[in-house]
Amino acid sequence: MVENVQLVKPTVNLRNEYLDFYQEWKDSGEDMVPWVISKDPSDFQGMVQFLLNNEKGENLPENWVPDSTFWLVTDNNRVVGAVNIRHGLSEKLFNCGGHVGYGIRPSERRKGYATKLLALALEKTKELGINKVLVVCDQSNLASERTIIKNGGKQDASFTEENGKVVKRFWIEN
Repeated sequence: MVENVQLVKPTVNLRNEYLDFYQEWKDSGEDMVPWVISKDPSDFQGMVQFLLNNEKGENLPENWVPDSTFWLVTDNNRVVGAVNIRHGLSEKLFNCGGHVGYGIRPSERRKGYATKLLALALEKTKELGINKVLVVCDQSNLASERTIIKNGGKQDASFTEENGKVVKRFWIEN
């Protein structure tokens, strides 16, 4: 059963909880998803400011779209997941990134958090005026595919990256 959770914007107030989340993911050796959680948190205040600037569209690299990052936090402030919501789609995001990237820390998987995280993220996309949301996953990530389908995802054509990796693409009407 999923604990009571909510999405919160990155904040220095959750520094220790976030660092615990980050370190667990680093120790697992897995790819860090969404990409924003791979950002080095040693300058924690700077990292939080970077994320908040991205949301405002400030100091973005060329060809980047503004994005919002939220942490999935339990009632006792444990950071169990993160989501990055792109406010629009570049060609690359249309092919293999989507509007929403999300991840759950390794020790908290298979408990329903991903489904809840995506549902809460879809509320945020609606607030941003995104009515048709693209969510993608690697062809091999069956858990993510199930999560997307549980949240109303309808499969579209897959995209094959230059390295041969197949990305499954799903649209969710918001």
